[in-house]
Amino acid sequence: MKTNTDKYLVKPGKKVNIKDFDTDYNGHLDKEAGKEELARVKEELSKFQEVLYASNTHSVLVLFQAMDAAGKDGAIAHVMSGLNPQGCQVYSFKTPNAEEYDHDFLWRHYKALPEKGRIGIHNRSHYENVLVCKVHPEYIMSENLPKYNTVEKIDKGFWKDRYESIRNFEKHLTDNGVTILKFFLNVSKDEQKKRFLDRIEDPAKNWKFSSSDIKERALWDKYMNAYEDALNETSTDYAPWYVIPADKKWYTRLAVSQVIAETLKGLKLEYPVLAKEEADKLASYKEQLLSE
Repeated sequence: MKTNTDKYLVKPGKKVNIKDFDTDYNGHLDKEAGKEELARVKEELSKFQEVLYASNTHSVLVLFQAMDAAGKDGAIAHVMSGLNPQGCQVYSFKTPNAEEYDHDFLWRHYKALPEKGRIGIHNRSHYENVLVCKVHPEYIMSENLPKYNTVEKIDKGFWKDRYESIRNFEKHLTDNGVTILKFFLNVSKDEQKKRFLDRIEDPAKNWKFSSSDIKERALWDKYMNAYEDALNETSTDYAPWYVIPADKKWYTRLAVSQVIAETLKGLKLEYPVLAKEEADKLASYKEQLLSE
């Protein structure tokens, strides 16, 4: 099946408006066709991952950002379910602890980067520092930054510098063999409401709901502005953002898997080739084994 993942891409240098992205897009597929296609793409991903692991020259960092109930956990579980656990690692970032606040804001994320040959998934990421922190600038006070010891001092220059730090961080990673994919799961406010109600009404899902979800939902417009700024400031040729429709969970999982598969395919990785002296010995090793 031919795919056009560029439709989700935030093109570097081109300003985008989140409202221009359709949260309910389904690729002209129904749910069953989508599930069949996902199964096919997951087989491709498994093959690409094996070559990535064997070549040991690149790593892949996949970042997920979204509003609450957009389906990050489900997307990670379904898309990665066909991969070899030995070649994957998942980190879910919560509020920084005291040790993490005693370092720069990128420190804990640098520690969680995937090794060569591996796929790393970050559920939330260093972008929390220009998303939730932009909506709640008082959180910056916990960083004890010498130039910004009051909320009033956090100005446009602060955010400009922080975006630049992120771009430089990601450029450094890509220069050293890390392929970065950034996904914003774009759920509508109406769909979030439905999912929150489902969590409240279903006892088996009550644990997923928090009173803070309602408080943050009230700040929806501020969050959308923060996301829009982040997408426009940090979608680059070396670390692009993809805005993924998230009102239909089955399609979200398919779209994410397609982007990852296309990216891995584009790396054009190959299995390592044995040195000639080792390859020449294979026939004798085979003979020894068969003679046992």
